[in-house]
Amino acid sequence: MHRISISSSQALFTIGNMKTHDPEAKAARILFLEDDPTIRAVLSEYMLVAGYEVTAVSRADEAIALLDGADGFDLALLDIMVPGGSGLDVLSEIRRRGLPLGTIMLTALGDEPTQLDAFNRQADDYVVKPVSPLLLLKRIETILRRLRWAREPLADSVPSRGATSASASAPRLELDSEGWQVRYDGTVLPLTLSEFLLLETLMGQPQRVFTREQLILAIYDDSYAGNDRIIDSHVKNLRKKLPVPCIRTVIGVGYQFDGSAMAADRP
Repeated sequence: MHRISISSSQALFTIGNMKTHDPEAKAARILFLEDDPTIRAVLSEYMLVAGYEVTAVSRADEAIALLDGADGFDLALLDIMVPGGSGLDVLSEIRRRGLPLGTIMLTALGDEPTQLDAFNRQADDYVVKPVSPLLLLKRIETILRRLRWAREPLADSVPSRGATSASASAPRLELDSEGWQVRYDGTVLPLTLSEFLLLETLMGQPQRVFTREQLILAIYDDSYAGNDRIIDSHVKNLRKKLPVPCIRTVIGVGYQFDGSAMAADRP
């Protein structure tokens, strides 16, 4: 059993005396899959006190059943080793259905193959137990904020993300930063939020070779503490969705947007 290093009464005091999430955002609904009753109870209490609506279950098949009404959920927080399947099964089902949920894997499995497997299934984040509840809340807040920007691209509250222009384009491929969409020949490509941010960063400076660390900062923030090889998984998934091979690997350095590949694809 994983122990939480801070009591739930301390949680109520600590969260009650700090700003925990964007006050402009509506109360987000979180699907929480965790079979350990202590962790489930304590982290649920943290999320509830922080202002989120939490539906907590202990089995993977229960979580999947709740996806039938998942248009009301904003984020899924998923343990992996649970009865009735696994959290990875739930993650795959979320992506198979195309549900617009943010996803965080919360697990004791810290090995690289499992993390890569999760990111290959398009998880948004991966957190290894034991976890600081307050840092977990900040990760939840970050993902929900990005999802809110993506769902409300024209809202006045959408901040600039530092792009050089509202859109970047190459022949037949158009990236719309304000609309949070990538189109190829007018067809919208089904990118995840992380894939969109990755492509936006690369296309914004096509002459630059980005290291994995630089791309992590562009997609996440400086609180991310995972393996930088998750960028390889995001690139792999992004390449599958792009009709032309426009992301170049620079061995020993990182990745670069290859405009010449787009020029060669010009009709």
